[in-house]
Amino acid sequence: MSKPVTFIQAPVLGSAAQGNSGDSGHSHSHDHAHAHDHDHGHNRAHDHGAQEHGHSHEVMEHPGQYFDCKFAERDLPDYSGRDWKERGFTIGIGGPVGSGKTALTLALCRIFRDTHNIAVVTNDIFTKEDQEFLIRNEALADKGRIRAIETGGCPHAAIREDISANIGALEGLQADYGCDMLFVESGGDNLAANYSRELADYIDVSGGDKIPRKGGPGISQSDLLIVNKIDLAPYVGASLEVMKRDADKMRDHGPTLFTSVKLGQGVDGVVELINGAWKAATGGHNA
Repeated sequence: MSKPVTFIQAPVLGSAAQGNSGDSGHSHSHDHAHAHDHDHGHNRAHDHGAQEHGHSHEVMEHPGQYFDCKFAERDLPDYSGRDWKERGFTIGIGGPVGSGKTALTLALCRIFRDTHNIAVVTNDIFTKEDQEFLIRNEALADKGRIRAIETGGCPHAAIREDISANIGALEGLQADYGCDMLFVESGGDNLAANYSRELADYIDVSGGDKIPRKGGPGISQSDLLIVNKIDLAPYVGASLEVMKRDADKMRDHGPTLFTSVKLGQGVDGVVELINGAWKAATGGHNA
């Protein structure tokens, strides 16, 4: 399903239709090639049994074993002494390749740009494709508000181990535009990837059918788990009920939303949670 997104840390799970993918949020569009280890041979919904699509939906008594980092015990941002004029409230979006991170970033920009002073930093390994996509689709009127980082290596390193490049880009945007809200989109990564709290205030993550019960920091510690591309679930035999059950177990019932960003479904809920986190952290004051 969907893949991880982060910064309240909100991981995005690629898609409900992705049996083996890590998109937290079954709402993934079919405009990308994804690893899928069963051959459908047709493009309509099917009702074949679990054995036919390569995975089962039985209740797992102990889904995942990553209970040493439960949602309730996740790292929380430290706002003591935080100067919002140096860097505005930061929303981190993460998740596997193809989970819909850039589509979600675009959708959020189109909504928040009317009510907030915002800017975006994208992360890619060797290109600036995500930045170029956002500029091409006019995510923000001033393209200078959308900046790119080429990590040159594992995407998770730039959002956790060495966050200096992202911090520098964010503080540069803050100095130029005085933003009250900043977005960071990580490069496509795995379930172990998670934002440093020194970088992100709110983290969002996304993934697929078996992803929630596989666990990992992206699933258990994100502030919001988004299962994207839910419109594809019927075509790949993915069960949203199974994903919700497993997500609740792995996240101690922490926030999990099911979306189809491409169709505009469920995005309002994401906006509401981000707005709530921003107001709680800053008192609703702009920089």
